[in-house]
Amino acid sequence: MSAPEPHKQSELAGLPTWLYPAGFWITLVLLGVGVFWPHLSYLGVICIGTVPVLAALWVAVSAWSRDRRLSYAALAALGGLILVVIVKQFIRR
Repeated sequence: MSAPEPHKQSELAGLPTWLYPAGFWITLVLLGVGVFWPHLSYLGVICIGTVPVLAALWVAVSAWSRDRRLSYAALAALGGLILVVIVKQFIRR
């Protein structure tokens, strides 16, 4: 039998374990505030879109020295999001 491995801080794709849970709970609180005060509901909507963008930026910057492919993938995801926003501007309402 071997000795147990030391506990390593688990990270998924370069993200700290606290990032998505914190974003989830902040977003949930803001959406709840929007239920009671509808004029503040835009805060929850902004937070829903901001959490994945911040996570991609975090991965792109923090993983640059360790894993460039992961950083390129995060930057490609952000580029795709920017492309969607640009193309959306050309769609007539």
